[in-house]
Amino acid sequence: MDRRGRRGGAGLAGGVGGVGLIAVVVIGWFLGIDLTPLLQGGGGGYTDTAGETRSLSEAERAEGEFVSVVLADTEEVWADVFDAQVSEAYRPPVLVLYSGVTQSPCGGASGATGPFYCPSDNRIYLDTAFFTTLEERLGAGGDFAAAYVVAHEVAHHVQDELGVLGQANRIRAQSTQEQSNAISVRIELQADCFSGIWARQAQVRFGSLDPGDLEEAVNAARRIGDDVLQERAGQVPMPHTFTHGTSEQRARWFRTGYESGEIPACDTFSARGL
Repeated sequence: MDRRGRRGGAGLAGGVGGVGLIAVVVIGWFLGIDLTPLLQGGGGGYTDTAGETRSLSEAERAEGEFVSVVLADTEEVWADVFDAQVSEAYRPPVLVLYSGVTQSPCGGASGATGPFYCPSDNRIYLDTAFFTTLEERLGAGGDFAAAYVVAHEVAHHVQDELGVLGQANRIRAQSTQEQSNAISVRIELQADCFSGIWARQAQVRFGSLDPGDLEEAVNAARRIGDDVLQERAGQVPMPHTFTHGTSEQRARWFRTGYESGEIPACDTFSARGL
C-alpha cells in the first residue's frame, strides 16, 4: 500500500503507541527533535488529504520497488521457516509506504518516528526517506542496511504471529517503566535475531547477499544501538532507559540468527544474559 502520492500525507492525531512509541523515542534521541506532541495523548484531529495527489520522484519509485522486493523475499522465507519450524502457515503483514505524516491504529506517524510495526492492524509503516536518514545521519548506508530495516519490522510481525509480541506487551502494561524498557529490549533483540534468520535464508534461497552485505546489516544494527544513539545525542548512556539494546547486543543477536537459522536460538526472553 503506497500513500506517498498524497500531497502532505495525513495529519497527525492522538499519540503514538506500542512499537511506534519506542521508535519515536529512539529516533528523537538522535535527531534532537522535540517529539512531545507525539508522545502526549491529546485530542487532535486526523486530516485526510487523500484527494490531493502528487507525482512520485524517481528516487521514491526506486525505493518503493526495492522495498517491495525485500518484502516479497521475507514472505517466501518466513512461509518456509514457519512450515519447517512451527508447522503453521505464515500470514504476511501489509506494508504501508508514506511520505511526511500518516495515521495508524497505533497513532500518528511522521518521518521522525522511523519505521514501525502496528500489531493492531498487522501493518508496517515506513517513510522511505528514513533510508536517507539511515545513511546520511546514522552512518549506515547500503542496500542491505536498508533491507535489514525492513526485515526488522517484518520480524515484529513474526513475533506477533508467534504470540510473543502480544504476551510481552501485556506484561509491559503491568510493569514499571524500567521493567517495561527491559522487556522492550528483549523484544527488539529478538527481532534483530529474526532478521538474521531472514538474511541467512535469503542467501540460501536467492543468493541475495553480495560481498559486504552482511557487514552492512551488522553495521546498521550497531549504529542504532541505544548507547550509540544516546552518545551521539550528547547524552551519557543510561541503561535503565534503553529500549532496543546496545550496539554490541543488536549486532550479536543479528549474527546469532544468521548463524543458527533457528527460531529457538532467538529466545531472548529466556536468555540469562543479553
